Parts: sequence; structure tokens; C-alpha cells
Amino acid sequence: MHDIVSILFGVAGLLVLLGFLQAVAGRLNVPYTVLLAGAGVALGLLAGVLAQIGGPGPFADFWRAISEFNLPAEAYLYLFLPLLLFEMALAIEVRRLLDDLAPILLLAVGAVLVSTFVVGAALAPFTDVGLIACLLVGAILATTDPVAVVGIFRDLGAPRRLAMLIEGESLFNDAAAIVLFTLLYGMLAGDRPADIPQALLAFVWSFGGGIAVGLVMGRLLCVLVTPLRDLPMAEISLTVAFAYLSFIVAQHYAEVSGVVAVVVTALVVSALGRTRISPRTWDGLEQVWKQLGFWASSFVFLLAAMKVPPILLDAEASDLLLGGVLVVAALVARAVVCFGLLPLLTWAGLAHKVSYAFKTVILWGGLRGAVSLALALAIPEDPNVAEEVQDFVAVLATGYVLFTLLVQGTTLKPLIHLLRLDRLSAAQVAIRNRALALALTQVQEHIEVVAWHEGIDLDIAHRATRQYGEKLDAIGRDLVAGCVLEEKDRLFTGLVILINHEESLYRSHFREGIVSRVIVETLITRVGWLYDGARAEGRAGYEAASERATGFTQRMIWAQRIQQRLGLDWPLARRLSVRFEALLVTCMVLRELQDFCRHKLAALLSEATARTLGEVLETRGKVAEKALAALRQHYPDYAQLLEHQYLSRVALRREEAEYEGLRAESLIGQEILNDLKGDLERRRAAVEHPPPLELGLLPAQLVSRVPIFAGLGEDRLGAIARQLRGRLALPDEMLIQRGERGDAMFFICAGTVDVRVPGLATPIHLGSGEFFGEMALLSRQPRNADVRAIGYCHLLELSEADFRRLIEQDQELRGHILATARERKLTLDHLEGGV
Repeated sequence: MHDIVSILFGVAGLLVLLGFLQAVAGRLNVPYTVLLAGAGVALGLLAGVLAQIGGPGPFADFWRAISEFNLPAEAYLYLFLPLLLFEMALAIEVRRLLDDLAPILLLAVGAVLVSTFVVGAALAPFTDVGLIACLLVGAILATTDPVAVVGIFRDLGAPRRLAMLIEGESLFNDAAAIVLFTLLYGMLAGDRPADIPQALLAFVWSFGGGIAVGLVMGRLLCVLVTPLRDLPMAEISLTVAFAYLSFIVAQHYAEVSGVVAVVVTALVVSALGRTRISPRTWDGLEQVWKQLGFWASSFVFLLAAMKVPPILLDAEASDLLLGGVLVVAALVARAVVCFGLLPLLTWAGLAHKVSYAFKTVILWGGLRGAVSLALALAIPEDPNVAEEVQDFVAVLATGYVLFTLLVQGTTLKPLIHLLRLDRLSAAQVAIRNRALALALTQVQEHIEVVAWHEGIDLDIAHRATRQYGEKLDAIGRDLVAGCVLEEKDRLFTGLVILINHEESLYRSHFREGIVSRVIVETLITRVGWLYDGARAEGRAGYEAASERATGFTQRMIWAQRIQQRLGLDWPLARRLSVRFEALLVTCMVLRELQDFCRHKLAALLSEATARTLGEVLETRGKVAEKALAALRQHYPDYAQLLEHQYLSRVALRREEAEYEGLRAESLIGQEILNDLKGDLERRRAAVEHPPPLELGLLPAQLVSRVPIFAGLGEDRLGAIARQLRGRLALPDEMLIQRGERGDAMFFICAGTVDVRVPGLATPIHLGSGEFFGEMALLSRQPRNADVRAIGYCHLLELSEADFRRLIEQDQELRGHILATARERKLTLDHLEGGV
């Protein structure tokens, strides 16, 4: 058989095997990677024997083909790793990752260093291959596969933040481990001096450089993909190309970590590409990358595991001792992370509190996967590495990977059962029974309605629903004999149901094209805050998280600082437009949740619990409505544009549904439907992005709103405007604090501020046309009052130097400011402390 045909035949046969192995893993209820590793080892044992037996026919040719597979070690790193890491990073919710980026990086880098040095230090006394080789084994085995643990956590309803910590830690853990592996490998091969401090500096440089290259490549991809919008094949092809380009550019041209660059590129695409790539393409892109990741991971496992038997067959008795030391050391290193680093992060307020049961699962569930195997198999083929070191690394690394898969992987679920993490609490059983009773009652009623509508005898309908009646009777007995739900359990359950339903509503509105992808990502991130808050502190945690969700984000605050210090308006305008649309959608969904609470949760939980939940939603709705009203009041025209855009999206979705209905009823053909949808897509593109928000902060426009500047000529107004800077104050923002040095005064162009003076029971309100902050400039004394914005305020800021120059040049303005200052001083002289 020709070489190419032989390779294709072997690959095709392995693809068939992969498909069946996934189905078998589901039937046996074992992790897919465990079964895959076992199958790879079995293939490695059988291939050589059956290929030697030979014989005619496709069966013998298949065994001969896979026995001749001899991928070079670099293929595992350059062919498979970019696909594996890009797919993992693309699936991460970047906004939630950024919320916990500091603890994730600390946990990831800390875990890699701990694993490397603990394993290296433990192995070094038992072998003469040298410390560097021992550290290299530790770096290889520092990578972890989070799939099994994260999947189990999701099934058990663990806090989302915990799952994100584990997922994010594993992602950056892989990147950090591969950077360290590369450095140690260079020392071992003689390409780099064996200097640990210098290696650590090189580690930081390589990791940081990889981040920089990844940021540039990710942004470049987002720029290049924009013109290809609605061309799915081209868009997806570009992402595959950039997975390899970012790796090659970083590794070979920038000489930094290609692995980190791939991860960061994928994270940038996940965060920004969702708005650049069309929604329909994004769904397909995710599926394509899942498929590519599945193939890459599966082939690494199979092909690498096939090489394991000859490696392990060459193992000596001393390797068993080293293997035992390695197992203990790796588990100790993981325990240090779980029971040392995690509590430290929790104590510092950077991580969610993790129970001992969950920590134990994280410890035992630290399986090693395709990345570890790919790294381990890169060593035996390097002629620059001594043969005894090759054998040492290959035997220990592959042996430990198999141990984690075949021992830890198969015993993980029994461990969870032993820790009672897979059992419903009495309260959960009661809720399940109530939900089941509600569902079965509705099924009974539906069958009776169908029977009546179709003219079927009701006796037949009763016989058809008899099994449901028997189940309802059994559930009723369980409810009587079972746990009586306390109000706090009902309330907590109701909050979790509301949170999950809220997320499903946001996703549903996005799929229908009513909500943009940027907004739905923002809102789903905030739903995660609600979930974690409710899990941690019940109603109080939920309400605290809802306040955070309605408040101003750190991005908004940074955008405002950029506007104030650099005069750039667009970041703040962008954040305000996102806030505007997010509040609009939140208010809409909260009204839907109120209906859901009245009609569904009252029957499931109780009328009293439903009323309490309704009150929680009502309070949250009032806060959101108030925040939205403040924006409406300040930007009424923009509010109307957003509402018009929202209704246009609803209309387009409804129009599309009507056309699809006509096609389903064969009233129009596919050609007509395609033509109608083409017109729909053109109109949908026009309302896909929010309209630009004009902040209206140009001093030349604002200065005319201040009465004391009225009547001045255009030249004089222009000269004054050049000395002023427009500024937008956010609601409740502290503009001036008592006791600080006065370095500017402010003119109010729109909005209201509160002036709180010590000794004065009620604050003084200043509105449009008035000014404040002048008294500290005139007296050269510290500020004597606190000034806070009540709502959004348009201000003109005049620096101290420009203030003195202005009042020297304009005597009329000087007189007006001095007169106002004297009047304020006389008023405040009656108060204790004076001005």
C-alpha cells in the first residue's frame, strides 16, 4: 500500500474508533480520556504483534498502518498544542475570567512552581540524572486537565466562581508549565546555562512577551475578520490560521512563549470577536473548534498512549520506586495548592470559600491529559539529551499520566459518592417532589384537553394518565412523610431558580436578535455575580450582588478618568451606551421574572415565598428603573433612539418568524424565503449596533449655558471656552471633599449637586448655571464643604491657574464671582466652623 494511502487508512480507522469510544465512555460512565488512554495502550500492545502476523486484506493493512505511525516529537507541540489551547481558551467567559484574573494567575503560576520544585526535590535524592531532569518531570506534570472536575462541579451545583477558578487556573497553568518546560529543556539540551535565578527571569520575560504578542495578534484578527462578516467559511478559516500564526510569530520571531500567545489570542477573540463575527457564524465557529479540539486531544492521547507500552516495557525495578515517590510528591504538591494557596486567596478576599470536600475532589481530580503526554514524548527523540535522561523522563511522565487517568480518573466519582457530594439534601428532595408533582399534574390536564379536543373518550384518557396519578399519590405520601421545607430553604431555592431563568431569558433574547452580543455577555456575567452571592449569603448576598450589577463598573470609572485627564470622550460614551442598553434589557427581563414568580414559583414553593421573591425583584427593579431614569433624563434623545432600535429588532424577529411560518405551510417557496431573508438581514445590520452616544462635553457648546457668560461676544466666549474643560459627573460622585486642597472651580451646565457644609442640617442644592469651588481658590484655604453630584451633571472645570488669569482679564466676571463668594461667606458665617 502506498505511504499516503496507508496513513489515510490508519487515520480514518482511528476516527471510527474515536466515535465509538465516546459512546462507550458514556455507557460505562467513565471519563472519555480514561477510556482513550486505555485504548491507546491496548493499540500499542496489539499493533506490533498483529502487524507482524500480516496477511492480505484491510484488517491487516490497518494494523500495519498504525504500527508505522511515527510522528516526530515536534508534531505534538506544533501541530496539536495550538489547537488544544486555542479551543480551551475560546470557550472561557472572558468577562468573568477578568473578574478573577489576579487569583487565577497567582494560583496557576504558583501551582506550576510548587509542582515543579516539590516533584524535582523529591526525585533528586533517588536518582543520579541531575536536578534539572527531575525539575523537568515536575514541569511536565504541572499541567492539569480540568474537564472532569469542572464537569462534576457543574453537575453538583458548585459556585460558578469556583468552576471559573479551576478552569482559568488550568488554562494559564498549561501555559506557565510549558514556558517552564521550555526553559528547563533548554538547560538539559545545553542550549541555556543551568542558572535557576536567570531561568526564573527568562520565565517572566517569556510569559509576559507571550501575553503581549497574543494581545497584538488577537486584535489584528478582530480587525481582519470584520470585512469578512457573514462569510462563515472565511471567518472560521481565519481563526484557525491565527491559532498557528500567533504560536509561530511568538515562538520563532519574538522568541517568547508561543503557548501563552495562543491562549491570549483566543481570549481576545472570545472577548472581542463575538461582536466582530456574525452571531450565526459564532455558533458554527464554536462547534468547529470543539471538533478540532476533540480531534487534537483524542489523537494526542491515542498516538501518545500507543508509545507507552514500549517505554514502560523498558522500565526497570528502580523505576517503580521512583514512580511511587513521584505519585506521593505530585499529590503533596497539589495538596499544597488546594489546602494552602486556595485558603490564602480566600483569606485575602480574592477567591470563593471552598469546602474541604471540594478541595479533596480538586486534589484527587487533578488528572494529567494530552498536554502532559505531548511534552513527555518530546524528550525521547532529542539527540542532545542523554539516553538515560530520555528514559527517566519518558517512563516517569507517561507512567504518572496513566496513573492519574486509570486510578484517579476511575475512582473520582466513587470518591464524590463517599464524600456525599452527589446526594440531594432533604430540602432538595422536597423541592424535587414539588416540581415533579407540578409537572405531572400539568401532563394530566394536557392529556385530558387533547382527548376532549380530538373527541377521544375520557375513560381512555384516564387510563392513559393512570401511571401519572399513581406517581402523584406516591409523591404526596413522600411530601407528607418527608422534610418540611423551612422558609430560608424555599427562599434560597427560589433565588437559584430565578437566577437560572434570568440567564435563560437573556440567552433567548440574544438568539432572537433582540439583544446584542455585547449586552448579553455583560448581563450573563452579572447573573454569575447573583448566583455566587446567593450561594454565599442567600438573600443578602443576592441583594448585594444586584446592587453591584446596577452600580458603576470599574471600566466605567476608568473611562471617566480617561475623559477627565486626557479629554477623550469615546471610552466614556461607549460605557454609557452599554449601561443604557443593559439597564433597558434588565428592566424588561425583571418584569418577565415577576410574571414567572407569580405563575410558577407560587405553585412550586408557596404563596408566601413567591411574595417575598416578588418583593426582592420589585426592589431590584426600582433600583434599575431609577438608574435608567437618570440616564433618560440626561440623554432623552438617546433613550428614544435605543427604544426605537429595540422595537425594530423585535419587529424584525417577528417578521422573520412570519416568513418561516409561510414557508412551513408551503405558501411560499424557498427562493422567495431566501429573498425575503436577504432583505431582513440588510435591515437587521442597520440596527445591530447601538447608536453612538454624544456626551455633549464640548466647552464651546456648554459655556453658553452658564448665565454669567451670557452677553459676551463670540471672540470672548471662544477665549473663555479654551480655558475650560468639559466633564461628566456620575450620580453620587464626590466632586469636592472637605479638607482637600482647592485646585479648580466648576460651572454647572446641566444637573444638580449637593453641597454639604458642617453644621448645616440640610445640604444646599446648586443647579444649572451656578458654580462652586471658587472659595478655596479665593481664600487659598482647604475646601470647607463636600460637594456630590445628585444625578448626571455636565460641568465645566476651570483650573486654578486659568481661574486667576480669567478674573484678572474680566473685571465683570471677577465682580460676579466675588459677590457670590461674599454672599455665601455671610450665610455660612453663622454656622460653626465658618467657611
